[in-house]
Amino acid sequence: MSRDPDITALERDLPAYARSLGIVIAAMEDGSPVLAIPFGEIVEGRPTVFHGGATSGLLENAGYAALRAELARAGREHRLKPINVTVQFLSAAKSKPTYARGRVLRLGRRNANIEVEAWQDDRTRPVATAVMNVLMGGTGPDAAG
Repeated sequence: MSRDPDITALERDLPAYARSLGIVIAAMEDGSPVLAIPFGEIVEGRPTVFHGGATSGLLENAGYAALRAELARAGREHRLKPINVTVQFLSAAKSKPTYARGRVLRLGRRNANIEVEAWQDDRTRPVATAVMNVLMGGTGPDAAG
């Protein structure tokens, strides 16, 4: 089964931290990437359960991926800096793949608000959620922030 070349290109843009955890882009939904992370030794906390840091990493990367997709659709490019990331752990993520998708709630000139959900088998039963506030700085040589 061949992968969508657009998804493969987007995966190359994932940060090194995401790649080190094994995060991949599983699909695109409404122009926003759905990220996935397989269960394995590198993300295991206590036996058969995802480590909270790995779950948080998945949520944060899904939020940034959604924001980057939204900025690309708007023809904007920014450096992203977190203001605040709040994670709520709702249930233990067990030894199976976990998925996450972000949704940009507000996209302003200098900041963005994003909500993210992570789930395993049933999307209506998230294992964790996050709310992110992100500062967006310019990308040129004279840009501040």
